[in-house]
Amino acid sequence: MGLIDDLKGKAQGLIQGNEEAIHNGIEKAGDFIDQKTGGKFAGQVDSVQNAASDFVASNDGEPQAPVADGPSQP
Repeated sequence: MGLIDDLKGKAQGLIQGNEEAIHNGIEKAGDFIDQKTGGKFAGQVDSVQNAASDFVASNDGEPQAPVADGPSQP
């Protein structure tokens, strides 16, 4: 298992059972950035918020099979 797969697995473990709190944190962080930048980057902030929320929503707590990056090496 590669480093990325290991980190993804750990993230899934942390997300499980904390989805609502994480969604609230994502929204608060985005609102804070919008406030500090005067909404100058609102589109980009919204895109990141949506991507992060989608990742949290797609995590059902079940470990996912690793995605093959290329040919496997023995």
